[in-house]
Amino acid sequence: MGKFPRMFRRRSLRERLLRERVGLALGGGAVLGGAHVGVLRAFEEEGVRVSCLSGTSVGALVAALYAFGVSVRHLEEMVRKLKWLDVSGLALSRYGLLSNRKLGEVIREILGPVKVEMAILPLAIVAADISTGEKVVIREGELETAVMASAAVPGIFVPVERDGRFLMDGGLVENVPVSPLRSMGASLVIGVNLTAKRNYRKPRNIIDLLTNTFDILVNTAVAGQVSQADLTIEPDLAGYDYADMNQVPSLIEEGYRAARQALTSV
Repeated sequence: MGKFPRMFRRRSLRERLLRERVGLALGGGAVLGGAHVGVLRAFEEEGVRVSCLSGTSVGALVAALYAFGVSVRHLEEMVRKLKWLDVSGLALSRYGLLSNRKLGEVIREILGPVKVEMAILPLAIVAADISTGEKVVIREGELETAVMASAAVPGIFVPVERDGRFLMDGGLVENVPVSPLRSMGASLVIGVNLTAKRNYRKPRNIIDLLTNTFDILVNTAVAGQVSQADLTIEPDLAGYDYADMNQVPSLIEEGYRAARQALTSV
C-alpha cells in the first residue's frame, strides 16, 4: 500500500508544536525557577508560540510576567538582579517567619495594578487553600496577591488572604499545573518540572528541613501531574540549591539546554 496523503497522516509532535495552541505549565522550585526563563528563550528560538500559561509558585511569577508581555530578555535581566530581600521580609505572624508582600510590590512596579484576566495570554495561577486542602485555580482578580499566594511556602511565608480564603503554595496541590490548560484552549500541553532530578542532603537548619519535607511530598505527586502533558521538560538541577540566587545565570542556561534538547528531539 502507498502512503496516506499528507492531510490524512497523523502530525508529529514537532509539527504540532509549530501549528497548534500550546499550553505551558511552569512548575514550582524557588530559585530553580530561573530555569523557566531559559525554557522560554528556547521556545522563542525554536519558533514555538505559547498560547496560554499556568504557573505554580516561582512558575506563577514567571508565567504571569510572560503572559503580560514581559520579554525574555527583560525577564533574564530581572531574575539575574533579584535578591531575597527584594521579595521577602520578616513577618510578625504566628503563621510564618517571612512575608512575601515585597514580591507583590515587585509585580505591581513592573506591571501596575493589573488583574489576572487582563493578561495578553490566558493565564492560570494555582494555589492551595490551607484551611480546606482545596486546589484553587486563579483566573481573575488581583494579579499580585495571586502570585504571592501561589509562592507562599508553608512554615516559611505567611498565608495570603484572598477572597475569604487562606492561600499558600500551589505546590501542595499541583506543582506542575498542567490540569487548567486544556480548558484554556490548549490542544498541546507542555510541563516544566524543576524538581525531577533532585538530590537530597542532610538538613543544616530548619529551613533545609522544611524544604526537604515539602520537596519529598511534592515530588511524590508530580509524576501523576506530568503524565497528563504531551511533553515534559525536566532540566537536570540536582546540583543546585533552592535558595542561592547567585546560581540564577547557570539555571537559565540549564533550562535553555533542556528545552532545546526536548524540542529538537521530538
